[in-house]
Amino acid sequence: MKEQLQKDFDNITKNLGLSQKDIEIKKFSLDSFITKGFPNRKEEDWKFSDLNQIIKKNIGELSFYNDYTSTNKVDTSVFVDGLEHNKIVFINGRIEKIDFEYEKKDQIEIIDQSETPNKFDNNNSLSDLNNALTNKSFKIVIKKGYELLKPLIIYHTTNSKIWSKNINLRLDFELQEDSSLRLIDLFNDTSEKNFLNIFYNFNLKENAILKNYKVDKIENKNIKYSFNNIEQSKNTISESFILSSGSNFFKSEINCNLKGELSSAFVNGIFSLNNNKHHEIRTIVNHLTENTKSYQLIKSVLEDSSKAAYQGKIFVNSEAQKTDGYQLSKAILLNKDSEFNAKPELEIYADDVKCSHGSASGSLNEDSIFYLMSRGLNYQQARELLINGFLLDVVEKITDSEIKNLIKNMIGIKE
Repeated sequence: MKEQLQKDFDNITKNLGLSQKDIEIKKFSLDSFITKGFPNRKEEDWKFSDLNQIIKKNIGELSFYNDYTSTNKVDTSVFVDGLEHNKIVFINGRIEKIDFEYEKKDQIEIIDQSETPNKFDNNNSLSDLNNALTNKSFKIVIKKGYELLKPLIIYHTTNSKIWSKNINLRLDFELQEDSSLRLIDLFNDTSEKNFLNIFYNFNLKENAILKNYKVDKIENKNIKYSFNNIEQSKNTISESFILSSGSNFFKSEINCNLKGELSSAFVNGIFSLNNNKHHEIRTIVNHLTENTKSYQLIKSVLEDSSKAAYQGKIFVNSEAQKTDGYQLSKAILLNKDSEFNAKPELEIYADDVKCSHGSASGSLNEDSIFYLMSRGLNYQQARELLINGFLLDVVEKITDSEIKNLIKNMIGIKE
């Protein structure tokens, strides 16, 4: 792997035309990744999802460089109908389109950061891999007082041109004072056996609002890792929603730092898995000052031999008095071969706090199914009605009505 990585690294740095200083920064990250390797069960954060073994089993040998010099045609048929929206289109790891057609152009700034790598520093080997091999890195700034008129959808698209490839993506977002952003990550893969490594960094200034929705619904054989870092100033709100369903393996991580008073973070997620899929959500919400709030709700519906894991941590430091933190995960196991693992954590160093966590798993209630069948439904209809009711609780947490209806249609939830 070391030789392949070095070869691919030389290719990407040559094609990007970076300065010697920037190459050295990337080389430092590359050497760090080579030393650490892919995460495995020896690391506490990966005890439920050994990525090293998952890649070996499902992909085998990876190539770490994709030729970004040639353009890809944008397939407009993948665009969401019935929802006016701005677009960023990634195809096979290359940005093919950035279009804020519905917005005031002077209120959004797009900065090319490719020549000044901004390193994620989270002791994560996948961060090192991303820092070393990211092709293009942009920072998107929402100006002070501006609320985007329409959502931004980022299309993550892959096609049959790539096979056994590693793709590394990176975007930074800055929401200046009193601004807001609605963002949907939509995954649409027709490729197989690739590893996507995606890092976002969000910086929310005072009174800013971020609503971020990740949707992995389309069946595919790829392996994905997504890391969101969210920095929140005073009186900010972040709302994150994850629909984790389509990929062979997907681990989503959210690290949220509540640095300003009256800041709030909401994380809600759904696992809907079958066919031996393996997905995980890991969250860390750090309450770093007083009067902050967090709420986390994760629900899973698992069948066949699928596996899901949720690791959720609430950290409250000694200055974070009057913290309000809540965390809950629930799972329905539709057969004996499915598996759900939960690791809820509270780490509290303040006295005046209100924090709780819980986790529960079980099968569908047969008495409820019998009751619904007695009212004229067949077994399958009764089963689907109970599952929809179970998941609806999470979807209803979405505060944007347009996007809520979009997610409901994607899942097939009917009220």
